[in-house]
Amino acid sequence: MDTDTTAGIIFGIGAYGLWGLMPLYFFLLQPAGAVEIVANRVLWSLVFCVLLITITRTWRVLGAAFRNRTVIGPLIIASVLIAVNWLTYVYGVTTGQAVEASLGYFINPLVSVLLGVVVLKEKLRPLQWAAVGIGFIAVGVLTVSYGKLPWIALTLAMSFGLYGFVKKRVGPRADAITSLTVETMVLAPVAAVAMTVLALTGAATLTAYGASHFWLLAASGIITAVPLLFFGASARRLPMTTIGLLQYFAPVLQFIVALAVFHEPMTTDRWIGFGVVWLALLVLTVDMLLTARKNSLNRKLARAAA
Repeated sequence: MDTDTTAGIIFGIGAYGLWGLMPLYFFLLQPAGAVEIVANRVLWSLVFCVLLITITRTWRVLGAAFRNRTVIGPLIIASVLIAVNWLTYVYGVTTGQAVEASLGYFINPLVSVLLGVVVLKEKLRPLQWAAVGIGFIAVGVLTVSYGKLPWIALTLAMSFGLYGFVKKRVGPRADAITSLTVETMVLAPVAAVAMTVLALTGAATLTAYGASHFWLLAASGIITAVPLLFFGASARRLPMTTIGLLQYFAPVLQFIVALAVFHEPMTTDRWIGFGVVWLALLVLTVDMLLTARKNSLNRKLARAAA
C-alpha cells in the first residue's frame, strides 16, 4: 500500500475505534443523564470548533456556508437528525442497553441501502436484496427476543442513515469542521435552554461533582470533533469500499464493551437475532467486494482499450 492509503486506514481505524469506545466515556459521566450529556456535547463542541476555525482562519468559509441555501438547509436538517441520534445513543448506553445501541450501527448499512431504493430510486443487485431481506428477518427475531420492537436500534440506524444521506447531498461544499460548526450552532440555543432548565431544577451535574466531572463533560467537545476529523481525513484517502468495511469496526467494539465491561445479558434468541444481522452484513460485504472488483477490472480494460 502507498503512504496515502496507509494513512487513510490509520485515520479510519482511529475514527471508528474512538466511536466504538464512546460507551466507556459516557459511562464515566454518570450520574449525568442523556439530555445533559448531549447538551454539553453540543456546547463544548461549538467552543472547540470556534477555536479551530479561528486557528485555521476559515471564518469566511463558515460565512459562505450560512449564505448558501443549498448548504445551510441540509445542515439544519442534519443537525436535528444528529441530535436525535446522540440522545438515543446516550440514553441507550446510560440505561444499560448498549447491546441494542450497537445493533443500531450494525443495521445502519442496510438502512443506507434501503434509502438508496426509496429516495434515490436505485436498483438493487440480487445480493443486496438478499441482505435487506435477511435484515428484516433479523428485526423480526429480535422483536420476539426483546418482547418489543428494538426501537433504540431502529432509531439509531434510521437517524444516522438519514444523517449520512443528507451530508452526502451537501458533498464537498462543506468540510467536516464547517459542517460540525453549523450543526452545533443550530443546536446550541436548544442545548443552552436544556442546561438552564437542568440547573434551575437542580438536576445538572456539571458543577456538582467536582473538577474531574466538570472537565470530563467539557472534554466532550474534543471527543466529538476528533473522530469526525479522522473520518474526514480517511474518506479523502480511501475508496468507499474500504470505508464501508471499516465502519463495522465501531459496532463490533461497542458490542464487546457492552458484554465484557457492562456485562449486559445476551439470551440465546438474541444471539440468534444478532447472528442473522451479521449474516445480512456478510452478504452485503460480499456484494460490495465483488462489485468493487468488477468495477476495477472494467476500468483496467477501458484503459487498455484506450
